[in-house]
Amino acid sequence: MCRMRMLQTGSRMNIALILSGGTGARLGSDVPKQYIEVCGSPVIAYCVKRLSEHPGIDAIQIVADSAWHGRIENCLLTADSANKFKGFAAPGANRQLSIYNGLEAIKAYADDKDYVLIHDAARPMLSTQQITDCLEAAVGHDGVLPVLPMKDTVYSSIDGKRVTSLLRREEIYAGQAPEVFCLGKYYEANRKLLPDEILRVNGSTEPAILAGMDIAMINGDENNFKITTKPDLERFEQILRNQG
Repeated sequence: MCRMRMLQTGSRMNIALILSGGTGARLGSDVPKQYIEVCGSPVIAYCVKRLSEHPGIDAIQIVADSAWHGRIENCLLTADSANKFKGFAAPGANRQLSIYNGLEAIKAYADDKDYVLIHDAARPMLSTQQITDCLEAAVGHDGVLPVLPMKDTVYSSIDGKRVTSLLRREEIYAGQAPEVFCLGKYYEANRKLLPDEILRVNGSTEPAILAGMDIAMINGDENNFKITTKPDLERFEQILRNQG
């Protein structure tokens, strides 16, 4: 069983992998959502700052298209106060291939028994407590998935036109980020899905489950929402203004 270092002692590394390769098409902007400035900083800067300042995070790797490297490097000057940024990895054909590319870059300086924390650049409301909870919960497990319980009644439909069955709400959860995985095991789980199966993966934890990894669930954070639409962006801006 992989073991994670505790937040203040030990020899294992915890590397944050930030996914910033999306185009943000659903937002209807020429600039991908993670690079839109909100209250003076691009969206990506907010999670970078939180991860850089956290004592349990040792390094930061970012998946991003080369066209945006300059903008990210500019934001790192202030967001990455602890100088934890290690480098860029190229986006893949889908989100999971982007993760795989990031894992390959991380393996150049990390050990298989280290842990990787995967987060979306478009989730700027990442809290210090959520990072801590994920890192601590991973001890003794192969990984951790934060989840939110389903509040509404959930139905299944095979054809999208008629209700097929009623699902047990108490057994259904919505996965969130950040997810934490033992680097070596998770890399191998993704490698086994190449070249075609990985293109059908919808969630970061899916390869781990398919590989039989031991993934613990913890409570997620409803405030840690992903910016996908314009109302999401407006909601984030309003939160910042209320805080200021």
